[in-house]
Amino acid sequence: MAERKAFLIRIEPAVLDALQRWAADDLRSVNGQIEYLLRHALQREGRLRADGTPPPESGDDATR
Repeated sequence: MAERKAFLIRIEPAVLDALQRWAADDLRSVNGQIEYLLRHALQREGRLRADGTPPPESGDDATR
């Protein structure tokens, strides 16, 4: 299994409540639901491949 890193997140109570209900509906932990949502968003934006690796960096980032 790949190494996991922990980090702290601050979240509004209403957002956490909605996330907890969604996670329960999907039979996931809140942590698992957050990771699922982040992975899905990263793949949709082309920032993460389906295999979990980042795409090659483009030259555009070098100018920022």
